[in-house]
Amino acid sequence: MGEPKPRVSGASSSTDSYSTPSASPTPTPAPRQPVTLLEPSHQHKKKGKKVFRVFRSVFRSFPIITPAACKIPVLPGGSLPDQHRSGSSGSRVSGTLFGYRKGRVSLSIQENSKCFPSLVVELAMQTMVLQKELSGGMVRIALETEKRADKEKVKIMDEPLWTMYCNGKKTGYGVKRDATEEDLNVMELLRPVSMGAGPDSEMAYMRAYFERVVGSKDSETFYMLSPEGNNGPELSIFFVRV
Repeated sequence: MGEPKPRVSGASSSTDSYSTPSASPTPTPAPRQPVTLLEPSHQHKKKGKKVFRVFRSVFRSFPIITPAACKIPVLPGGSLPDQHRSGSSGSRVSGTLFGYRKGRVSLSIQENSKCFPSLVVELAMQTMVLQKELSGGMVRIALETEKRADKEKVKIMDEPLWTMYCNGKKTGYGVKRDATEEDLNVMELLRPVSMGAGPDSEMAYMRAYFERVVGSKDSETFYMLSPEGNNGPELSIFFVRV
């Protein structure tokens, strides 16, 4: 990866893996940074912010649940896309998974590391749990919402609430939200990093390029792109309406 790792809070680290930080006191916000992020070249109009805030306030308090294993929802075509399938076409974006050691993981999608996030989703999974899943080598996250007639004009990435599955197990609800001041602070601190991972005394992060593939109006997938020759974990994130 070869790029300097910024400090997300108070302690420094030289690790190159998305691993669990050492024990630390109650999390404190990272130092505020001046925001120099740029607007994406294709900035989407944000609609229904008030509705998103209501969903966030209600569902972020839901417990993270891990019932018995269940199947990942069937995607269009009846199977999961092949990450290495020849002929697939998509656009490359920057994706960041970050979260406090004992808190939930958030996913931020940016046009590139220098832009404001175009999507932020609070996932139904704790940071330490995701770290453990990533150590297994392959992680498939499916975010599913229902397909209804009154949703036909809503873009799939504008859905406010998702049922989340990780490697076939239902974990709870993912919630789309507007980027908070804290989110922007993290993105600003990580601005010099295009690809990298590491823990801090309170927060862990993993940033990589993702290939965004639009299957239909009801499915979009983000495949993490690893540097050539890197044997790191494989990560795929599916957004589907079923």
